Order: sequence, then C-alpha cells, then structure tokens
Amino acid sequence: MKVCFDLQSAIGQRTGVGNYTAHLARALLERHPPDIDLSFTYFDFKRSGHGLPIPPESEHAIRWCPGRFMQAAWKTLGIPPYDFTAGKADVYHFPNFVIPPLRRGYAVATIHDLAFLRMPETIEPKNLAYLTGRIRHTVERADAIIAVSHFTASELQNLLGTDPHKIHVIHEALGPMPPPPQADTTILQRLGLTDRPFLLTVGTVEPRKNYAFLTDVFDQLDEDIDLVIGGGLGWHVDPILQRIASSPKAKRIHHTGYLSPSELAALYIQATLFIYPTRYEGFGFPPLEAMHYGLPVLAARVPPLPEVLGEAAEWVEGWDINRWCDKISGLLHDAQRRQHLQAAGTTQTAHYSWTRAAEETLNIYRKATHT
Repeated sequence: MKVCFDLQSAIGQRTGVGNYTAHLARALLERHPPDIDLSFTYFDFKRSGHGLPIPPESEHAIRWCPGRFMQAAWKTLGIPPYDFTAGKADVYHFPNFVIPPLRRGYAVATIHDLAFLRMPETIEPKNLAYLTGRIRHTVERADAIIAVSHFTASELQNLLGTDPHKIHVIHEALGPMPPPPQADTTILQRLGLTDRPFLLTVGTVEPRKNYAFLTDVFDQLDEDIDLVIGGGLGWHVDPILQRIASSPKAKRIHHTGYLSPSELAALYIQATLFIYPTRYEGFGFPPLEAMHYGLPVLAARVPPLPEVLGEAAEWVEGWDINRWCDKISGLLHDAQRRQHLQAAGTTQTAHYSWTRAAEETLNIYRKATHT
C-alpha cells in the first residue's frame, strides 16, 4: 500500500499544526511498517528543503511550481487535483484541516479544532474565510477523520453533522523535550526576572488565549510576583498589547516573543506556577509541557483541557477575576498542593506517546484496503 503524507504544513512552522505534522511524520518513519510505502510530499520551488530527518527515498519534493501558486489555484479554480502533483497513492493524509481537490484514493484529514466555527471572532479573517469555505467539503470527502481529542470529535458531530463512524480520536503527544538546563539564568537576566518569582503562561498572542483577561487578573492579584507571557505575536494583537501596556503593573508583565525550546525549558523549571486561561483549544500543549518540567498548572475548565490534563491540574470555573485571584494566591501559599500537582503532572504526561499515535494512524491507513 502506498501512502502519500502531505508534509507542507511542517515547512517553516514552529508551533501548532506544523509541530503536529513534523512529530507524526517522524513517528511514522520510526515505525516504518513493511506493508506500507510512505511518501512525504511537499512543495520546494526554492530548493530550501524541509529540515526533517526523512530519507531521500521517502520524500517527494515538488519543485516545478511554488506551493503558494498551487494553493491559489486550488482555492480559486479547484484544479489541478492534488494527486496530479503528488502522484498516485492508495491513501492521502492531509494533517492540516483541509483536503484539496483530489480525484482518487482514500482520504484522511486531521482536524485539530473548530474554533473558526465556534468562536469566529477569534480567528484571522483570511484564515477564517478559507477554513469555513473548505471544511464541509473536507468532512464530506474524507474517508477517515483524525480528531486530536474527544472534544474535537464531538465538535465535528455537533457543528458539522459529521458521520461518527468516520471519526477516529488519536491524541497528540509531546515532542522531544530539551533536558532541564542546570542553573541557566541567562533568559531570566535578559527578561529582568531575577528579583521576584514569576507566573508563566505560554502561547501565541491572539484573542483566543485570553491574555487581556489574564492582565485583569494580574492587576488585582495581591502578590509580590511577576507575570511572563511566552510566545510570538499572532493576529489582532494591538488591543491585547495595549491592555498589557495600560496595566499599573506593566513593568512586571514580560512578553518574551518566540522562545527556543531550551529557553522555554528554562522558564518552565524556574516559574512558580503555570496559568492557562485559554477560551478554546483542540488539545492543549503548553500546560502538558509545563507538567513535563514539574511546573504545577492552574487552568480554565474549558474542554478539552480536563480530558487532556485529567486530575493533574488545578481548575477555575468561569471568568470571575476574584475567583482566579483566590486560586492563584491559594496555590502560591500552599507548597504541599503544588508538590502534589507536580507529581500528578509527571504521571499525566506519560499517557501520551507519538509512537502510539503513529501506530493508530497506520491502522487507519490499513483500513483503506478493506473499503
């Protein structure tokens, strides 16, 4: 059986879907079952490569046209079919939400979340138009859909009426994590974090992450502590950055921008508490990463976080500022509770494995021979 895996979303993306695509591709190659011929397809008009450890015999670089040109043709004209450029295969896997025009083959799509339908005001307009315009065709054309959480599976059924027999829940996992740096204070010094302990939150600055609300909470928090927001800039950031700048505690709120894995690890192991007030997720990597490094987590009780984090996190219901302040202060003054969360978090992260995710994905490919 030949499987064509669309690698394009892993090119040049360091978070989100790009990481999912890269991690799953690596795990599939490590399994490398003899009954499946894996081909990883991507556009490489500039001959810049992909930066992943994929052997030459398993990659299929399309170099005769730019990827953005083909994307534009698919969006506006619906041609040429993907299999015209990628070649003939039994199975085509698209890990980035959308199935492009496809004439033949068993089609698999990974759907990470449906925030663009549930909370369209939090999505960049061009991306919103593209996803909403293509998602129904994708769920209709797909022979199998991978949902990264049971919550996303339920959203597919509730918002799109997707046939539940098409949906397969395969949880994501943490990628290779840098070892905790030993007494590395470089990033703390660069951010001015050497005087006080700090709270940490991680994620792209965008409306869905709820950083303006977190600033409201921090303004009312009666603790001698700083707040670190780790992540690059997304879309619609000006109101969020203006809210942070207007805070009376603005000098104690530190936005880092993009962090390397080693820099992020340094913050995880030296923070006192991880705060995650997100409004919507498909899976929820940052709190799981925090748990990996032994950092206790306080999170909004919004799906799918309880599914992913289990009993290893402290939860806050709703968006009452005083309730959030009380929870944060309670944990800051309860070392025993923080130690319990640290131990529970380490156990929780062990539940997720890219090896398992790859094997379950391969089993979906194999079903193509029985249809």
